[in-house]
Amino acid sequence: MEVINTIKTASDQVFVDIRQAIVEGDIAQGSKISEAELAKCHGVSRATLREALNRLESCHLVERKANIGCRVVALTPDKLLEVYQVRTALEGLACRLAAENMTHNEISEVKALLNQHLSTQKVKQGESYYQEEGDLDFHYRIITGSKNSHLIHLLCNELYQLIRMFRVQMGMNGPRVSKAFDEHLAIINAIESKDGELAELLMKRHIGASGENIKSRFNLETVPA
Repeated sequence: MEVINTIKTASDQVFVDIRQAIVEGDIAQGSKISEAELAKCHGVSRATLREALNRLESCHLVERKANIGCRVVALTPDKLLEVYQVRTALEGLACRLAAENMTHNEISEVKALLNQHLSTQKVKQGESYYQEEGDLDFHYRIITGSKNSHLIHLLCNELYQLIRMFRVQMGMNGPRVSKAFDEHLAIINAIESKDGELAELLMKRHIGASGENIKSRFNLETVPA
């Protein structure tokens, strides 16, 4: 999966470096990409850079438009609403399948991860709840726990970095931080109990609640279902 940073080629390295810069906001949303400048900056050929940009386009972090060229995506209200609608449905399904397919050891590892989040971050104080990508991300672990390759591809390859871009740049604070942690715990407990219906419902509610951040940021009248 693209989210796992196995570096084998120069294109891999450029892809990972630019992806991180976009997700973390070091390359601004909506900014025009200069292939010449980026190739020079990363010390690679234009062909190698284009290969990396093609991969970034496939995970929706850059877009090409006629007469405009290549740009970093902008997190517009309409785009985020569409992504969160899809995310709600697919991650809900992932939870239902995870309740059927996750092993006892995998569930224990997720619980240990949540304990690590609680002990190393200022979750209880409502100050921060930053999750690293991949195996250090609760949502990623649940998705891969579904054991459904098509679902994993959609959420971990095509949409994961775009969702992460929103989570990193716009984040959460205040009471929502500790509530989000409690919701994560309730979800994994439902999965452990093999209650797929409850796990799916809890995940849908969890993502819907996170969608309130979109509403508050953009003053929207509706939020993701």
